[in-house]
Amino acid sequence: MTTGFVPGQSLGIASVPNLRDLGGWPARHGTVRRGVLFRSSAFAGLAGSDLAAFDRLGIATVYDFRTEAERQARPNTLPAGVEYIVLDVMRDSKKQSAALMLKLFQDPQAAEEALGGGKAQALIEDGYRELIVLPSAQAGYRQFFTDLADGHHLPAVFHCTGGKDRTGWAAAATLMLLGVPEGDVMKDFLLTNEQLTPFTKPVADKFASMGGDPGLLAPVLGARKEYLLAGIDEMRDKYGDIEGYFTTGLGLDGSTIDVLRRALTRPAEA
Repeated sequence: MTTGFVPGQSLGIASVPNLRDLGGWPARHGTVRRGVLFRSSAFAGLAGSDLAAFDRLGIATVYDFRTEAERQARPNTLPAGVEYIVLDVMRDSKKQSAALMLKLFQDPQAAEEALGGGKAQALIEDGYRELIVLPSAQAGYRQFFTDLADGHHLPAVFHCTGGKDRTGWAAAATLMLLGVPEGDVMKDFLLTNEQLTPFTKPVADKFASMGGDPGLLAPVLGARKEYLLAGIDEMRDKYGDIEGYFTTGLGLDGSTIDVLRRALTRPAEA
């Protein structure tokens, strides 16, 4: 392992803030393997030297958790030959929070009505609970983890728009399954607040230029521990623990889970 590597550190590709290796965290039987699984924001601005830098990562597959509206608004740009798989995990949501946010960012008055008075945080927490129980979320994450266990899709990167919520849950579920301590799972989750500023600041600035209060967007654009805890609480309420979530919630069998753990964990040295 390269000296000086810090788990969760940015890979430094400016047009893709929040792009980072999921590896390096201590796991139950070693450490999470590096260079195998990455998390990120969308790849809409990938070009030039950034595109070449991404290509050097050797990514075989990109998993996109965004809605159709999000994909149309900001299509990915990827190197030739990279497998691209869309898994719209929020497709079955009646609230369609991601599509709603796209509209609210352009309408300060509507944003005040929809997000003011603490409604923003409640909306995001509800979204995390939906990530556990929506049929589209279960189907999407089932395919995602099944593919990772298959091995032919690695190395892989998964993302949504900012790499915060849908991506955040996928990352947290992966790390919990591998036995990463919950404190480190939360640390990885909250690193988004440091790394996503190049994406969130222009959004907040544009909203302010239209007369909106940027503070309204803070709960939407940031990662808060309450969000991940809402998802974890829902997971435990419905399935008992992370093992139950993967077996009963996602329908993965024990052998698939074992293969997944081996693929993503670097064993401790004897």
